[in-house]
Order: sequence, then C-alpha cells, then structure tokens
Amino acid sequence: MGVQHVVVMGVSGTGKTTIGRLVAEALGSPFVEGDDLHPPANVEKMAAGVPLTDDDRGPWLRLVAAAMTEHAEAGRGTVVACSSLRRAYRDVLRGAEGRVRFVHLAVGHEELARRMAGRRGHFMPASLLESQLATLEPLGPDEDGVTLSVHRDPAHTAAAVVDALDA
Repeated sequence: MGVQHVVVMGVSGTGKTTIGRLVAEALGSPFVEGDDLHPPANVEKMAAGVPLTDDDRGPWLRLVAAAMTEHAEAGRGTVVACSSLRRAYRDVLRGAEGRVRFVHLAVGHEELARRMAGRRGHFMPASLLESQLATLEPLGPDEDGVTLSVHRDPAHTAAAVVDALDA
C-alpha cells in the first residue's frame, strides 16, 4: 500500500497535537507538529490576534507537505497536526509523496471556547476562534478522510482515530 500520512485537522483547541501524538505512538509513525513549521511572521501575526491570509498559509503548507515527503522518501509515513481548514489547503498537503488521509476532529463551539480560554503558552489567542470557524470547510465526500466528534478523553479519541483509519 505504500507510505501513509495521517493529518489530524481542525480548528485551534480541538486537540490536534495531543491526539496526533497518541495516534503516532499507536501507529509507530513519526509525529510532525505543523505549528512548529510556521514562519516567525505567521506566529507573530497570530499572537497579535490577526488571522492569517491564504498568502500567509501557502508557504507554511508547502513546508508541512515537504516534511511529509521527506519522511516518505525515507520509507516512513507520518502523523501530522495541521489545521487544514480549507479544501485548497488540504490539496497542498495531498501533494506530498504517499497517501494522505485526514482526520477532522470536531468539537462544539462552547467546548472550544472553554479549552482556548484555559490554554497557556500557545501563540493562538482565543480571539481567533471565530475566524477559524468561519474558514473551516468540512471534508468533502470525495476526500480521503473521516470526521470524528470529540467527546471523550484523548486516549479514547486516539483509539477511535486508529479504528476509523482501519475501517
């Protein structure tokens, strides 16, 4: 079947990093934190409460896809935490070598707001939640992926992701 990448996607506060790390561990795959690949200008912009534009996101998404391809060329799939809010963004990631599958973590608005209000040390302020929700385009029926509602603890959610990928 070849190399497979799993992109754990969704708006800020859904648990992409936490769930992604657990899924990577379960699959024995390297974990790639998409946020770590943002150029400093993007981080500064978001930290100041300014939403990113498509022009801001383009180079970042290409870096994420390049990281996936680098692993694929070494024979490894990855698990990637990356918001992937729009189909066009996912199209960039699908350009990576290997099969690219998406897992959209869906969390209710009130829960997202609660989580983001309680976060410390993250550059994404809660004030950008509405912007992210407005940008989000759900996975299309022709996209290789699944949407999971997140209602349980991270371990159960990660197990549900692995089960959904096997289905």
